[in-house]
Amino acid sequence: MIRETTDESPLDAAVRRLERALTELEKSLGGRAASGGVDLATEQDRARLAAELDESRARERELEAAGAQASAALGRAIAEIRAALGDETARATEEA
Repeated sequence: MIRETTDESPLDAAVRRLERALTELEKSLGGRAASGGVDLATEQDRARLAAELDESRARERELEAAGAQASAALGRAIAEIRAALGDETARATEEA
């Protein structure tokens, strides 16, 4: 289809330039498709990391709530112990 450059007609020259341009376009699109794959992988990584962050934050809230409950229970236990010791101290003082 492509003739030697010395015998090349204007139509043949135009076809050759078109083929060259199409080849360059295919290379360019191929590069973009490959980089698009990287972008897709990056987006998937971001989505995965965002989901993991959300899970970690939810777990953090659960642990904070559990810590607050444990602290409240410990506070009640300390108050009961102090009350019991106070009652015994009061009884000991009354008996003396």
